Amino acid sequence: MGSNIEIEAKVLINKDEYNKVIEHLHLDAYRRIKQTNYYIDTDNRDIKNNGFALRVREKNQEFELTLKTPLSEGLLEKNESISWRVFEDLRDNKVFPDGGIKKFLAILEIDTNELKIITSLTTERIEIEYKNNLLAVDKNTYGNNVDYEVEVESTSMSGAEETLKSILEECEIKDFSFNKKSKQSRALSALK
Repeated sequence: MGSNIEIEAKVLINKDEYNKVIEHLHLDAYRRIKQTNYYIDTDNRDIKNNGFALRVREKNQEFELTLKTPLSEGLLEKNESISWRVFEDLRDNKVFPDGGIKKFLAILEIDTNELKIITSLTTERIEIEYKNNLLAVDKNTYGNNVDYEVEVESTSMSGAEETLKSILEECEIKDFSFNKKSKQSRALSALK
């Protein structure tokens, strides 16, 4: 099981602003990566109620199980690669994969037999290195919703926010606020 700390600043933008960012940074020259996040929880939302996020990401026909837990700055991610058969068993039969994440959830007394895929969100992402940070420009589709987001991942929240603010100002996007609502929260909210 791999772990890493994710520190990112995000802003939701509209379609016109999305196109402005793509054009200003010449991002049409880059390949769009399609990925689907399958969000996992119990019917009682035990994962969400503990402040965690749990998903399987499908990207390039590979599957990764990720548990995100909050830190004072950013999130601690625990990641495990799983096979498509293990994913299908989770999706179709609600059999949660064995491994470090399952053991961690057991310590928290979360019954993994109750976990299932609740919803999904598909992202078309352009991702580039930008001024020693990672920049992602996303078009997200979930349920009947489409939204657009710009993310900067950095080594500090202040660095991520400053870089993102600079990009938006260069694109003449002035009316924005940093987004604290995750993709998972937005996808789950769309179910209601």
